[in-house]
This record gives sequence, structure tokens and C-alpha cells, in this order.
Amino acid sequence: MCGLAGFIDYEKKTSKQSLDEMIGTLIHRGPDNLTSVLYDNSNNSVGLSHSRLSIIDLSVAANQPMNYKNFHIVFNGEIYNFKEIKKELTNNGHIFLLESDTELILHAFEEWGDACVEKFIGMFVIVIYDTYKNKLHIFRDRAGIKPLYYYKKNNLFIFASELKAIIKHSSVTKIINKDALSYYFKFGNVPSPLSIYEDIFKFPSGSIGTFDIDKNTFDIKEYWNVYDFYTKEASIDLDYDTAKHNVEELLTSSILYRNIADVPIGVFLSGGFDSTTVAAILQKHSSDTIKTFTIGFKTGNNEAPYAKKIAAHLGTDHHEFYCNENDVIEVINELSYFYDEPFADSSAIPTTLVSKKAAELVKVVISADGGDEIFFGYDDYSNIEKYSNKLHTISKYSILNVLFVAVLKICVVFFSVTSFNRRKLEGAIKILNNKKQVRDSIMFELYSSKSDSLVNKILNNSSTIKSIYKKKYKSFKDVMSMFIALDFSIYMQNDMLVKVDRATMSQSIEGREPFLDHRLVEYCASLPTDFKYFEGNKKRILKDIVYKYIPEKLFIKEKQGFTFPIYDWLKNDLSFLIEQNLSFESLEESKLLNTNFVLKLVDDFKRDKLPDPTIIWKLIMFQMWYKKWMK
Repeated sequence: MCGLAGFIDYEKKTSKQSLDEMIGTLIHRGPDNLTSVLYDNSNNSVGLSHSRLSIIDLSVAANQPMNYKNFHIVFNGEIYNFKEIKKELTNNGHIFLLESDTELILHAFEEWGDACVEKFIGMFVIVIYDTYKNKLHIFRDRAGIKPLYYYKKNNLFIFASELKAIIKHSSVTKIINKDALSYYFKFGNVPSPLSIYEDIFKFPSGSIGTFDIDKNTFDIKEYWNVYDFYTKEASIDLDYDTAKHNVEELLTSSILYRNIADVPIGVFLSGGFDSTTVAAILQKHSSDTIKTFTIGFKTGNNEAPYAKKIAAHLGTDHHEFYCNENDVIEVINELSYFYDEPFADSSAIPTTLVSKKAAELVKVVISADGGDEIFFGYDDYSNIEKYSNKLHTISKYSILNVLFVAVLKICVVFFSVTSFNRRKLEGAIKILNNKKQVRDSIMFELYSSKSDSLVNKILNNSSTIKSIYKKKYKSFKDVMSMFIALDFSIYMQNDMLVKVDRATMSQSIEGREPFLDHRLVEYCASLPTDFKYFEGNKKRILKDIVYKYIPEKLFIKEKQGFTFPIYDWLKNDLSFLIEQNLSFESLEESKLLNTNFVLKLVDDFKRDKLPDPTIIWKLIMFQMWYKKWMK
């Protein structure tokens, strides 16, 4: 895992020192080596820089930027099947000097051009500068595990793994994107392709970018989209036992691929099925005792005892860490720096803490993100299917529809409901009132944790916040398949993967995600829904696999999630965060928030009158980000 940054400057004003300063902001992503190269051309200059976290081929010769003929590369990530591709290229006459997957990419690009990405199993952002054709080629992995931002304005193009490297450039002016800010208060993150700043964007996952330097044009094309696999009909001729065997084979292949490294590796272990599957399969196929890491809390949701029992059964070298308020405070103060944008998933805190613990012993950790998304692990999927079937039986103009909408509105206004249920009800109201745009309404409303009206009150807005998801989709196999695909491409990419990438990278360790192997994702998408969810049994096929390794009685009865009692602490030991960030004086600084309305929310929170307290954390995180990056 590494960090990268670079530019194309048609006015040739960006110096080598500026490039060094840009990559210097990413030293936490790769402290083993920092290198910058400036290519001075007649009509422009091109810069490539890289911060290296040495994982495979630890030699100095494997540092980047790496050169091969007229190709120059900076690369963040891993190509797990590089040895197989290398063998194929060797048979085609290619000669290799290193044991590096970076060198492999250069030869693969020479052999197959853009099509080389179809052969890669891995997580990656790849940037190749072709000095002969004077083009810059960018590739991002299918799921969007590895990040890339870019800025293109006038005669300057900049790209980097994190925003902080781009805004380090003297030509970039930090202007808050007001639409992005609205989306933040709806989603708890800034969704792709936007960033919190105007003129800076997230490079889309599963895409290839080609910058023609002679023409000053940048074209992006998609090479992979999860929706394509959830809109195909399920394999009706496949029996369940065969499917279970195939899934286990794919899981094993994916997990063992992610065990390839020249440095120590560990596993994040909770008490749930996903991480247990990873640890169990890895331990079965390992001649050494694997290291597992768990974080626990003395209050709130605590999975540590379950993880400890599972680790004991598997015989892993288990390490658990119980955090307290002081540990949390230290991490909270760092969040705005490492996440670059306002980011309100509070589980970033325990993820950072367990990463910090793991970094004492390993340089690579295998995580289990994505299991819920591909195996139907959330209660929401089945609830949505049930509610959707009911909604579609109601005629838009019937008396029943009018009464149903009225009841929903009463529930939203007068009853205390959870955050997801509240937005689910609000989404249902909009769907019933506008069936012509059902899918777009579902996408936008049910992935928003806050309503338009609340966001508008917070930001002094009066306009409707429009959906940014306007892609035309084919028909899905069923409602649950639609939502699992949406979770994969929206929630997972903008929240979960951002959280894990920044948390692990903040501690200079590499996180790997076997459940996001595209082979496994594609195969699971092809399976009938009842193989994954059957009569209330979530993750049916995965459970039947993991029970071969672990007794059922050792598992958590209901998955609790990687969370902790942040809202209880905000009323006690962490109350100073509210006083520092949500006071009248602090709120007035940015001139972006409705001070009086926010103060009312704070007062309601303190008196336990706020139905959904997550808005308080969103406000705190925004204020801390603003003070860090905008003051």
C-alpha cells in the first residue's frame, strides 16, 4: 500500500520542490521511501511521485516511480495474481528483473494496453505515463478499495491518493462545494464523484482514465460495474451444494491470495461470520499461527468476548485491546487530518484504534468488509423487500394510498424511530407520491440518513437537494438484488472503504479485502437470492460454509456492528467536544450553519429529546474538519 501524487502543468510552474511537498503529505501511506520525478517537456511538465509502503519485493530496485522503456509508473495497491500473469508474459518473451507486481504491470500494459486491467485480481490505483504517445493512463480497481482524487482546471491537472496532497499545490484554491456539503449532512460522507472542494473530484471505481497531453483532454470510461451482474438472471440450473462448494473455493482462493507478502500479516477478528470465515480458512491453510486483532469496549456493543472464543477455537495468536475515553479522544483529534473531508461514520474511531494495535506487530491486515453486501447480511434487505411488495400493491390514486401516506407522515413527525426507519418512511412517502421515479427515489432517500428539510434548516437552504444518482439501470432480478448492488456501489465505496483505507493507512499498514475479490462478487451476484437469504436466514450460504470450521454456538446471536457508545460519552466525558465545536462562537465562524437551529438540536440532545442523535456527530465532525482545513 502506498500513496501517489502527480500533475500535468501546461504553464510549467510546478517545481520539483512542490512535487516533493505534495508527496510529503502522504508519508503515512508509505514511510519506507519517498521519490519524485519531474519530466520537463517542451510545452508542459509532468510530475510523478510516490510514497512507498514496502510489502512485496522489499528491494530498493522496486521503489517508484518505476521505468520500463517509454513507460513510467506510480502504483498504489496490490496485484495478487501477478505471478500467474508474469508466467504468461514470460512465455510471450518478456524478461523480468524483479519480484515486484509493479514491474509486472508495466509489462502487462505493454502487452495488452488498457485491456491489461481485465487480468488483474487486486486493489489498485495505477498511473502510467507513456512518454512516446504523450498520454497518462489511470486505472482504479473495480470496488474502489484504493482512492484517487483529481483536479483539472485551466492548464493544470493534479491527481493524488488523498485530498491533502492536491490542496498542497499553490494553484489550488480551497472553496467548499455547497452541494457536497448538503450531501454530507444527508449521507454522513461526501459521495463520489464529488469532493468537499469545488474543482476536485473522486476518480470513479472500475474505470480507466486517459489524459491526452497533446490535446489537453481527459476521458474516463467504465470497465466494470456491479450492477451488470445483479441484473442478470440467476443460474437456475445450479444446485445449492454445488454453489456452496464453488463459493468456498472462491473464498479460499481470495483469502490465500491476500496472504501473499514479504512482511508479517494479521487478521481483524470480530465475533461475526465474515471475519471468522477469513481467520478460519487462513489458519487452516497456514503452517504458522496467524495473528488476530480485536478491539473491545467496557460499555456498549462489545464483540471482543466472542472473538476471543473463536480465536481460542482456531488457535490463533490473538491480541485484544479495550479502549477507553482517553484513547478515543486521541483518535478523534486526528480524524480530520487523515480523512481530509467531513466524515461522520463514528466506527472510524475503533477501526483506527485496532489498526494502531495491529501496527505494533504486522504490516498487513486482512479485513472482512463486503461480506454483508454480497451475502445479504443486513436486516434492511429483507425489510425493504417486504415493504416494497406492499407499496407496489397500492395504486397511486387510491384512497388507501392517500391514507397510507398520511399514516407514514404521522409516524415520521410524531414517533421516535431509528435513523434508518425514519429515512425509510420518508423515502416511502416520496416513492408513493412519485412512482415514475421509484428507483431514483429509493436510491437517494434510503441512502440518506437525513431528510432534505433537516439539512436545509441546518444550512439555511431552501432548494431541493437533487439526487446525484442518475444512471439508467436495467431491471434487477428482484428488489433485494437491487439494494445489495446499491449498497456495494454507494455505501461501501463512500463510507466503509474510505473508513478502512484511512484508518489503516494512518498507522502505515495495508488493509486487504478478500470479500471484494471481483470473482467472488460476480459469482455471488449470479446466485439465486434464496441461496443467500432464505426464510429469514441471512448469509445462508456463508454460514453453511463457516459452520464447517466453527461451532454455531460460538457466534454472536445477532451481529452488533463495529460501534461504541459515542453518544453516551458525548453526554459525559466527551461533552467538551460539544462545547468546543457547537457553541455559539464556534458555529458563527464558518457562516455556513444555522446557528440558532443547531443550538436547539444540541439542547434537545442534552435533554434526550433528539430522536436521532447522529446529527450531533455529523455537526461535530464538520466543525472539526472546518477548523483543521479552512481556518
